[in-house]
Amino acid sequence: MTALRIDGKAFAEQVRQEVAEGVSALKASHGVTPGLAVVLVGEDPASQVYVRNKVKQTEACGMRSFHHVLDVDTSRESLMSLIQSLNADPAVHGILVQLPLPAHLDSKDVIEAIDPAKDVDGFHTSNVGQLWTGGNPFVPCTPLGCMKLLKSIEPNIAGKNAVVIGRSNIVGRPMAALLLNESATVTIAHSKTHNLPAVCREADILVAAVGRPQMVKADWIKPGAIVLDVGINRIETEDGKGRLVGDVDFDDVSTVARAITPVPGGPGPMTIACLLANTLEAAKRSVS
Repeated sequence: MTALRIDGKAFAEQVRQEVAEGVSALKASHGVTPGLAVVLVGEDPASQVYVRNKVKQTEACGMRSFHHVLDVDTSRESLMSLIQSLNADPAVHGILVQLPLPAHLDSKDVIEAIDPAKDVDGFHTSNVGQLWTGGNPFVPCTPLGCMKLLKSIEPNIAGKNAVVIGRSNIVGRPMAALLLNESATVTIAHSKTHNLPAVCREADILVAAVGRPQMVKADWIKPGAIVLDVGINRIETEDGKGRLVGDVDFDDVSTVARAITPVPGGPGPMTIACLLANTLEAAKRSVS
């Protein structure tokens, strides 16, 4: 068996096209252009690259982009003041504060200051609560992208056994909630889980989001399972350049799984695409 390679890059392009069409339709019907505000505090290189990509893709879809870069020593008061002004700005439909923040700023405090109706990252406790209680929240972008990829392979996951390795608020927990809302039987595994390989072997759907390079091997996988690899890890290579790998040993697991996401090129590209989709949805809700 050779697993189907789930092309997140191609799927993300499809999502962006749908968003661009939705933006054009909203402009035509209501004269509203969706606006996304991205706030970056400090000069973390990885965050800078990520924010540049967000800004570029936002504008490519016909949205307005509001880009705020603050000094690394920006005070809590200054950041909160900016967030409040963005909350009040009718041209801004989505607000994203890039994480991680400098150590002197409390990310939970900052996220809670964002208007839940503009929380397109889906991290505000109001959106988290709605996700777990069957409401209509903004869903964190990486799990939302994973679910879109999963449903493209398996439209009906009701009754399937799903195992999520990782319990972060960004990926693991919201991913589990999404799976549960689709009537899957869900297990959240983590560093304290006993006999993790055996737990994973029960999974029809396995989501790896733990941050340990190539941890998941073929003998962890139920034959025919769908494997979504959210991990992004850099490992050393003989030429010194290094390369990116996921939490799953792709070549090994591909001999057992039915379908698998690669790294890079799996859920990663879907994250920004889903952010744009959430921003469009926020704009639509603002005029409904």
